[in-house]
Amino acid sequence: MSVGHLLGVDIGTSSSKAVLVSASGEIVARANRPHRTCTPRPGWYEHDADAVWDADFVALTRQVLAAAPAATIAGVAVSGIGPCLLPADAAGRPLRPAILYGIDTRAGAQIAQLTAELGADEIVRRAGSALTSQSVGPKLLWLRQLERATYERTAHLFMASSYLVHRLTGEYVLDHHSASQCAPMYDLAGQHWDAQWCEHVAPGLPLPQLRWPSEVAGLVTAAAASRTGIPAGTPVTTGTIDAWAEATSVGIDAPGDVMVMYGTTMFLIEVVARLTRHRAVWAVAGTTPGRYDIAATLPTSGALTAWLSKLTATDFPELLAAARRSGPGARGLLMLPHLAGERTPRFDPDQRGAVLGLSLDHERGDLYRAALEGVAFGVRENLAAMAEAAGRTAPPRLVAVGGGTQGGLWAQIVADVVGQAQQLPTETVGACLGDAMLAALAVGAAADVSGWNPPLRAIEPDPSAAARYASLYPLYLEFADRTRSIAHELAHRDQGPEPE
Repeated sequence: MSVGHLLGVDIGTSSSKAVLVSASGEIVARANRPHRTCTPRPGWYEHDADAVWDADFVALTRQVLAAAPAATIAGVAVSGIGPCLLPADAAGRPLRPAILYGIDTRAGAQIAQLTAELGADEIVRRAGSALTSQSVGPKLLWLRQLERATYERTAHLFMASSYLVHRLTGEYVLDHHSASQCAPMYDLAGQHWDAQWCEHVAPGLPLPQLRWPSEVAGLVTAAAASRTGIPAGTPVTTGTIDAWAEATSVGIDAPGDVMVMYGTTMFLIEVVARLTRHRAVWAVAGTTPGRYDIAATLPTSGALTAWLSKLTATDFPELLAAARRSGPGARGLLMLPHLAGERTPRFDPDQRGAVLGLSLDHERGDLYRAALEGVAFGVRENLAAMAEAAGRTAPPRLVAVGGGTQGGLWAQIVADVVGQAQQLPTETVGACLGDAMLAALAVGAAADVSGWNPPLRAIEPDPSAAARYASLYPLYLEFADRTRSIAHELAHRDQGPEPE
């Protein structure tokens, strides 16, 4: 009897993807659906969880299963955006839209309050990272203080992946990696909930049982089977946050391995040899017991390019062609890419985007090129912070993934700016492939998935472009420093009062 197929589904910020993969790693079906993110106020980013279940998960699952009707399903794994906060009642029904990850900056006051109450140094020591807009704890406190009625009805703390697991199996679980981004509620060294600080932040809230991403969480129920087409009794893994599933898809598993994810946000993940704590990056649990990672991110990368595409009413191929013609340096433009604030290494939610050097001679291709270069400068700054945090002296192994690698220009610019080659994998479908790998490991469909997605080629830096960018990088840093106070003042004027 042949081994069944593995189903992987990922819920992203602006789209969701699914793949059906054979036990040998061949993708036999794939599907993709866009969706919207709601921004009800400046700095707020939310998802409708029920819409994600119906319009994304159910639709994608039925689409890929219909494409391979003879396939049997051995296991399912899901991933999703995170860390996010989805409060649900005792029956598991969402009580409000999910509050998204670090692009949502509503909990600034709660970050300051918890930092003062618990102590900045002690938070880093126990939770691994300073409290920022990426942390779930302050957003829970925001819910408790500003939406008290909702908080009092909250009986489940879900993220995107754990909500889908609950819908599929009825189980209330969360993976260790996602929990480690619930600072200050997770003890990073001990890899368990910190009972004292959980009660301080969210008294009385029942917390999910912790599992590892490739552990089976439960089996598909009859009700979920009738909605999704997945056979009842199919094992479902615990799942994880999308960036870590994506890292799994390209073999980021040894100390010094770094994933550069070109998505809606630019996300960097490095496996470290031991638990390390540093104020400029996040220290988190990895995807397997005893593993630790550090991470860094720019909130807007693909989101920035999509904004420019919409603003100029120009599709991506045309903009890429125009950016190629513009050339290194974007004909004298520098752009700060922080249109949704800055996360690592400064954790500054009130930083904003800016363009310097504009003249009447500049065109949309120059702006687009400047955006790609601005994100690349941010990648260089974050890689330097990660090297310091990891105590690394040797260059890392960089693997580029995500939709932004399509066309080659952006990945080439990053290689030129950081002065280092990036490997491109054979498959760039992303987190959903990593999900299928986690499912294969969980159910024993494959003992080793390392050969499922081998490197395809390397993008090497161009020496002349690298020299040009080396001279521009200090100007980029100075531009950010000199405009920071103005950006803060404008951000504060735009925010307005908190809701009643």
